[in-house]
Amino acid sequence: MTTTSALAVEVEAAEAGFDAARLDRVDTLLDRYVSDGKLPGWSVLVARDGRIVHLGTGGLRDVESGLPVELDTLFRIYSMTKPITSVAAMALYERGAFELTDPVAKFLPEFSGMRVFTGGSDLKPATVPATEPIRIWHLLTHTSGLTYGFHRAHPVDALYRAAGYDWSAPLGVDLAGAVEAFAALPLLFEPGMEWNYSVSTDVLGRLVEVISGKPLDEAFDELVLGPLAMHETTFAVSGPDLDRFAALYTPGLRRADELGAGFVSPHWLSGGGGLSSTLHDYHRFTRFLLGRGTLDGVRVLGDRTMRYMARNHLPGNVDLAKFGRPLFAEAPFDGVGFGLGFSVLLDPAATHTLGTAGELAWGGAASTAFWVDPVERISVVFMTQLMPSSTYPIRSQLRQLVYSALVD
Repeated sequence: MTTTSALAVEVEAAEAGFDAARLDRVDTLLDRYVSDGKLPGWSVLVARDGRIVHLGTGGLRDVESGLPVELDTLFRIYSMTKPITSVAAMALYERGAFELTDPVAKFLPEFSGMRVFTGGSDLKPATVPATEPIRIWHLLTHTSGLTYGFHRAHPVDALYRAAGYDWSAPLGVDLAGAVEAFAALPLLFEPGMEWNYSVSTDVLGRLVEVISGKPLDEAFDELVLGPLAMHETTFAVSGPDLDRFAALYTPGLRRADELGAGFVSPHWLSGGGGLSSTLHDYHRFTRFLLGRGTLDGVRVLGDRTMRYMARNHLPGNVDLAKFGRPLFAEAPFDGVGFGLGFSVLLDPAATHTLGTAGELAWGGAASTAFWVDPVERISVVFMTQLMPSSTYPIRSQLRQLVYSALVD
């Protein structure tokens, strides 16, 4: 992997409509997390109109070795992989490869004859045949009825864990094998009836493989990462890049190498959470989102496609609090809807956090986060390596500090 992450502030804060002293509060807050022993290290980028207004790093990428976080540090982005997978799928959609209403079983026959959990336990589940097939739009919106083993909130979650699917997949199982295993398990509900954060985007990644005829890493390079010049975003960190790969930690700064091992030698290509990336690369991705499908003169998605993805696709334009199960996710539920691959802010007042209606966002299990605000024309990327992401309210605090620094 070639290092391309030369980053620098491109516009003075005042010129971009920010108060520089207020933006510096971001670094002060994050440094306090480090000094209090809550975060190993961090990096953050704030941009307006695609131009970098603020850059900051602090703490260590490897606490035991004393190595600092630098602007080219590689981070596991976990579920920030999901928007990339969704863009790859929609790039195929724009080629006429499928319709959003197509049953997934049209391309992945193992999803024929799905069954829905109706009662009992994980040891003796009761199920009935599903009356609605899982459709591709269900995968993009997490309304498929699939789930995650790590939720630990439902008997079907326990079935996923019993099959070896908690935070990863069993050794030796590739993406095709994992998706076949998901299809063999019952659904939580009829597709389209609720929102539940799930392996839907991993199934979507497998769909990208089947439709493109290429492994997911190659499909990503062709459809998204190559055109956007995101050359440091990868499923497998290797060689000299290991020197700049941040270590993974849990609360108390306990090293968690076993949770991050799959990012060095992945046995499956997880479209739901398998990528590592840099501040530089994900900034390019947010610029692409802010540019409605184009970056540096290269168009990856059409303007109307991007606008469509950025709408709330939950039925009746309701928020996640009304349509979703109150489980682990990378966004709040009140006042937040869901588009095709990321959250959509509907009502900032309902979230009780500063923001703008129309904002697109998501995050990763290791506390990474991004958001794009097409009204204020700002984008923010935050990187760290602390699991789980629910440990501290860093994401909402970043919004407080960034929006309160806008003074134009």
